Amino acid sequence: MVLDVKSNQSFPSGGIKPKQGGDWGKTVLIGAVVAYFALILLLPTLYVFIGAFSRGIGPFFATLTSRDFIQALRLTALAVAVAVPFNIVFGLCAAWVIARRRFPGRTLLLSIIDLPFSISPIVAGLMLVSLYGRNGLLGPLLQSLDIRIIFAFPGIALATMLGGMPFVAREVIPVLEEVGTQEEEAAKTLGANEWQTFWRVTLPSIRWALLYGTILTTARAMGEYGAIAVVSSNLIGRTQTLTLYVEGAYRNYDSQSAFTASVVLAGLAAFTLVIKELFERRIRIKNEGES
Repeated sequence: MVLDVKSNQSFPSGGIKPKQGGDWGKTVLIGAVVAYFALILLLPTLYVFIGAFSRGIGPFFATLTSRDFIQALRLTALAVAVAVPFNIVFGLCAAWVIARRRFPGRTLLLSIIDLPFSISPIVAGLMLVSLYGRNGLLGPLLQSLDIRIIFAFPGIALATMLGGMPFVAREVIPVLEEVGTQEEEAAKTLGANEWQTFWRVTLPSIRWALLYGTILTTARAMGEYGAIAVVSSNLIGRTQTLTLYVEGAYRNYDSQSAFTASVVLAGLAAFTLVIKELFERRIRIKNEGES
């Protein structure tokens, strides 16, 4: 403690007098964050749930069992089932190359992987149309082979893959760099080949990052809208995903169906967030145990 001679008061030896009412600014900041969160996310989400059940349980389940909704849900699930495994394989390969090799253009490759984070989904859809569309760069070749990508399921799958491309790679790269190559080199010294080293040494060390990236890319795939809206003709029962179903129902003044589908999407998103939180907690417990 240090004594202030003029005021005959003592304050901590660090030389800083305690501020009166220091919690006031903290309270204002917390209130501002809560208000922003409520206005942007909480109240709109609550309104969607109220709209979905405003007419009772019957209309809600009637929408869930309707043919158009089931077809949209099935198409979304199929697009996710196709896109996520491709993104996992791409993310693992890209992470391995970037973390284990130093080569010209490495920074450029990282920037390209991050491109879906910054580019508008609408622009991403236009990029796919300009490449695979009838008048696109590969359009004549695809027509000669009788292959249709745009306004068909392959275009929807490509748009879904493009949106979720960076997540696995971005989660795995830092872990690979932190783990290093010592254990892999030791395994090779003991006679393990590349495949055995990957399965028994590398994969166990990155499993949590891989699962975390898979959850994120799955969540993004389920909620993809912009790029799919461009590459899909939005035909009801044929090329309409669940997000397009919401938009179409709302435009047709069928708010009950739109809100019901939105609740389903919100529930799927909440489910992925719960899994994400469980994995994060598992990782924290594991790190605390090792330390």
